[in-house]
Amino acid sequence: MRTLIRQLVRFGLVGAVGLVIDVAVFNLLRVTVLSPDEVVEGPVIAKIVSTSLAIAANWLGNRYWTFHRQRRPQLVREGVEFVAVSLGGMLIGLGCLWVSHYVLGYTSLLADNISSNVVGLALGTAFRFWLYRVWVFAPRRGVEGAAGMGGSVAAAGSVAGASAGGTGAPVDAAGSVSAAGAGGTVATVDAAGSVSAAGAGGTVATVDAAGTVAAAE
Repeated sequence: MRTLIRQLVRFGLVGAVGLVIDVAVFNLLRVTVLSPDEVVEGPVIAKIVSTSLAIAANWLGNRYWTFHRQRRPQLVREGVEFVAVSLGGMLIGLGCLWVSHYVLGYTSLLADNISSNVVGLALGTAFRFWLYRVWVFAPRRGVEGAAGMGGSVAAAGSVAGASAGGTGAPVDAAGSVSAAGAGGTVATVDAAGSVSAAGAGGTVATVDAAGTVAAAE
């Protein structure tokens, strides 16, 4: 709970910076080069530009501050996922603006700001925080990414393990498992489920999948 509250506070602060960028750029473009008097789709284009800049600022803040402990070494993949979620939040805001401006007919500057920067922003923020937390910067994915970078990879499907007593257990590509104990006993389990053991004295015992035991000197 403490972690969640800390993340919410930091997310809110980062979002506030993004909001300033979003609102400032949107209104600057809305009253100048992208005024609806000059460009019919001007408000929507202005919102796309302003939100894109805000997304870039939010990614930096959330990656290196809000969710810094969960960020993954796969920078490109994380960035793509972050942008995908952010675009989803942007579409929510654009949808609210489009319905208000073009469907309901509220075309004033105040109405555009309320629909996009109040209603749309609130819905988009809730959507983004949830997916950032459970998908983009999910703690388990950060651990998996670190393990993937630092872990060893066994070639050709072989896995070898050695116990403190000196027992090694290689697993080959066919699925056979062989273990050599400290006393010289060798046990092999093949893919069919048969178990063979050869002791130091030369005795060979085989237990097949049906449970039959055969011993040979």
